Amino acid sequence: MTLARIRPAADCRYDAVSLGEVMLRFDPGEGRIRTARSFNVWEGGGEYNVARGLSRTFGQRTAVATALVDNELGRLTENLILGGGVDTALINWRGFDGVGRTARNALNFTERGFGLRGAMGVSDRGHSAASQLTPDSFDWDHLFGVLGVRWLHTGGIFAGLSDTTSATAIAAMTAARRHGTIVSVDLNFRPSLFTGEADAERATRVFTQLAEHADVLVGGATDFTDRLGIAEPDSDRADRLDQLAARVLDKFAGVSLVASTVRRVHSASVNDWSARAHARDGQAVTSRDFAGLHIMDRVGGGDGFVSGLIYGLLQDKSLAEALEFGVAHGALAMTTPGDNSMASLAEVTAQVNGTGSHVQR
Repeated sequence: MTLARIRPAADCRYDAVSLGEVMLRFDPGEGRIRTARSFNVWEGGGEYNVARGLSRTFGQRTAVATALVDNELGRLTENLILGGGVDTALINWRGFDGVGRTARNALNFTERGFGLRGAMGVSDRGHSAASQLTPDSFDWDHLFGVLGVRWLHTGGIFAGLSDTTSATAIAAMTAARRHGTIVSVDLNFRPSLFTGEADAERATRVFTQLAEHADVLVGGATDFTDRLGIAEPDSDRADRLDQLAARVLDKFAGVSLVASTVRRVHSASVNDWSARAHARDGQAVTSRDFAGLHIMDRVGGGDGFVSGLIYGLLQDKSLAEALEFGVAHGALAMTTPGDNSMASLAEVTAQVNGTGSHVQR
């Protein structure tokens, strides 16, 4: 399967740009937030993590379009982004008023979980700089038309931050497609961003708009039914996900590919992990099943999957092989702490080839 509009690398400044919020993640390690005396600090964000994976693991030229407040926390976040090999030229810097009344940098406190105790995140992101981005915060035609971008990635987390961020996502996606850039959307849903009956309606509206402007959709069964209004299959058949993906492709004529990770949770430390993809040309492929995968930190596994999938498609690999790169990279990302993968391309390739767990000396 090929995406016909992928632009040549030589014509573009960036292989991929992510549009989303970048947070400082405070990680208490093996402990709990409520009893912590120290934290490791990482950078992370559902959309940003994809750009970082593409840069650090897969050697692609990436940038993140976001906003930060210009204070010490913002500059710490910038330094972490730079350490991930992601270009910071598209950061929209906001002035600091001394206490964060008008804008602040987002924080995310996250426990990894272990055994029967699941992972848990506590976000502190209200009134963040990224949540105040508007469609005119960036010159989209300059980015996509003059500089050139092969792939734009955004998602439901960024679009859910505020009414202006959903409008910003649509503006970016519209401009990207106008200039021949492939657009992917992760339908990642955070209940903390959508509360109450009115917000349930807003979630349906926002996610439907995202799907209407995407070439590639990444999501699961509940994303399709609860956010996109896709009708459930008539019976509880084993191919439920296949039927739902086919209905997504029927409803959204601009979507060329639907991809889903499939996770069966035995405990916070052991999951079964695989992926499935459905293309408009009729292809339906399933990845290797990482049964009984031992997990150190599951946060960011889905983002690792997306970056591996995008890498494979940018490299003009077959859909089946691109899916394997996605699921292997996501699996490796969950074996180390932090949102982001610490894997090398060689390690991902070894997993794709079935030789990745041997001792290296």
